[in-house]
Amino acid sequence: MAYKNASSTYKETKIKTASQGQLIIMLYEEAIKQLNMAIEMLESKNENKKIHEKIEQINKAIMKAEEIITELMVSLDFEQGGDIAKNLFALYSWFNRELLEASISQNPERIKTVKNMFSELNDSWKKIVHTVETEDRSATVGLNIAG
Repeated sequence: MAYKNASSTYKETKIKTASQGQLIIMLYEEAIKQLNMAIEMLESKNENKKIHEKIEQINKAIMKAEEIITELMVSLDFEQGGDIAKNLFALYSWFNRELLEASISQNPERIKTVKNMFSELNDSWKKIVHTVETEDRSATVGLNIAG
């Protein structure tokens, strides 16, 4: 019980202290995790006699990923983001439609396609965040506030 509380507190602190870019990465990674779980369960679905429970778990994992995608969609800033925000919105919309279809058809290949694209976006965000954080640190290096 103490471990669970410590883990929960750590996650909460990590989220509260994260930059906007780091939060996006966390959302991407959680969506990827949920999609991986859905893929694994779909691919092993026939091995388990409790198929109805498994389908429910698969759909729950897909829905969590869809909720994350929706959260990413509503957080887009179209004024500052311009074409990038519009393109991401279109891509996120496609992700959600594809995941809905995958959920209905129980098709792991469609989920894999979305997950792979999500992974590529995640890698790009990691590079961007790393670059921005490196630039921010180097801008403050050597600053003497003592006068």
